[in-house]
Amino acid sequence: MLPTRADAAPAPYLAALNSAQRAAVEATEGPLLVLAGAGTGKTQVLTTRLAHLIATGRARPHEILAVTFTNKAAREMKERLAARIGPSAEGMWLGTFHSVCVRMLRQHAERAGLTSTFTILDTDDQLRLLKQLIQAAGYDEKRLPPRLVLSIIQRWKDKAWTPEKVPLSDATHGAGAQALKIYHAYQERLATLNATDFGDLLLHTLVLLQKHADVLAGYHQRFRYILVDEYQDTNVAQYLWLRLLAQGHGNLCCVGDDDQSIYGWRGAEVENILRFEADFPGAQIIRLEQNYRSTPHILGAAGGLIHHNRGRLGKTLWTEADQGEPVHVQACWDGQEEARTIANTIADLQRAGGGLVEMAILVRAGYQTREFEERLLTVGIPHRVVGGQRFYERQEIRDALAYLRLVHQPRDDLAFERIINVPKRGLGDSTLQELHIIARDAGLSLCEAAAQAVQGDSLRPQARRTLTQFLDDLARWRGQTSTLHHSALAQQVLDESGYTAMWQNDPAPEAPGRLENLRELVRAMEEYASL
Repeated sequence: MLPTRADAAPAPYLAALNSAQRAAVEATEGPLLVLAGAGTGKTQVLTTRLAHLIATGRARPHEILAVTFTNKAAREMKERLAARIGPSAEGMWLGTFHSVCVRMLRQHAERAGLTSTFTILDTDDQLRLLKQLIQAAGYDEKRLPPRLVLSIIQRWKDKAWTPEKVPLSDATHGAGAQALKIYHAYQERLATLNATDFGDLLLHTLVLLQKHADVLAGYHQRFRYILVDEYQDTNVAQYLWLRLLAQGHGNLCCVGDDDQSIYGWRGAEVENILRFEADFPGAQIIRLEQNYRSTPHILGAAGGLIHHNRGRLGKTLWTEADQGEPVHVQACWDGQEEARTIANTIADLQRAGGGLVEMAILVRAGYQTREFEERLLTVGIPHRVVGGQRFYERQEIRDALAYLRLVHQPRDDLAFERIINVPKRGLGDSTLQELHIIARDAGLSLCEAAAQAVQGDSLRPQARRTLTQFLDDLARWRGQTSTLHHSALAQQVLDESGYTAMWQNDPAPEAPGRLENLRELVRAMEEYASL
């Protein structure tokens, strides 16, 4: 048992908390559900609780697991914690569900049927792989689109269903039978590629903990305290994973808000938070209800609406702030009328002295911006659209990462296919088809098939010379992984492959932006290494 300072005078960091926040920080033992309304200081409670566990000697940093839903939330929590307890915060297991599962899988990869260098596929790679499998199975791609199959497989993985566990009711409903056949082939192909998708990170880790009692016991011994943020957004697989890990010391603290569960469409189960007391007997529930963000008018309007929901544990937010302006509700017939109404409101605010930089239009989905853009252009209101395609979904970033994936993992056939002729090397579809035939017949990866092909005479002389150079480059880059910083290696790969020059010589107006994105990728790798 670690020494504690339970009888010492209250720590200074507790003085900044209100009574409910302090109770949530000091209730360290046993299961605890913190119902945190919007703007009630949830992040402050989480970071203070982490600091409290360490400051009172209840746990060392490496004995605490803290799980968030976004990398941004994890970074914010780590920065706040480091400001309080210093460099020792680095020893804590603090990250998203997926990043923690990656860490576990890297350590026990062989038990999960992988090697520690496994690749994580993004959506683009998943769709390309599924398209190949759908065609190989003889299905009509128009009747069974890869994106539909991917959504079905993702839903099954969110529910912790391996192909063998998919219920008959799901396997026979709609496209279920065809999707299940593809699911089996998809998982087999991922294993061959030594790859996973994001759903597998949780699914493989869950199966690992269920099948290997010694691995689970090791994590029970390691994690004395577990903290979870946004618990209302957990899916079945995440819920089962947490329950397994919490069986050790039983000190599980989940923070969430049943009134903010909006991700049912992507597998979130609000029932996880509603049945917390039943799942964890003896659990405490503490409500954070004092709001520090909104005015009474806003809280009153929001509370009046959410009060009608049946599936909630219930809480009433309040604030000491001034009343503020009343909430204005405007009903519109369609998107065009909505755009006209908002444009007129902006014009009225401008005439009253308001600045455009003080105004923003929030939309739920990107497609909704079109009506607003058209209307603002028509009436001459300057504006800027914030958002758009995500950084890691951009073509140049996908290409660059495919190079790095292939350097790291020679069996990554999807990465090989993506960059074998990018920039153009004269290695087109016929060459790739030849490599696929060799790989399929001999049970090889495409890299191995290419190495075999350049020794024979099935390829054109020019293709053989170009492919030999490509393989030599890959081998040279792999040999430098232990001597070069990964950001320096990334820059070298981009330069020596001709990929940087491809965009430098491209006259298209978007080329400079793509080059800047590549530079940003290298900078991001440098910053990540310094964390």
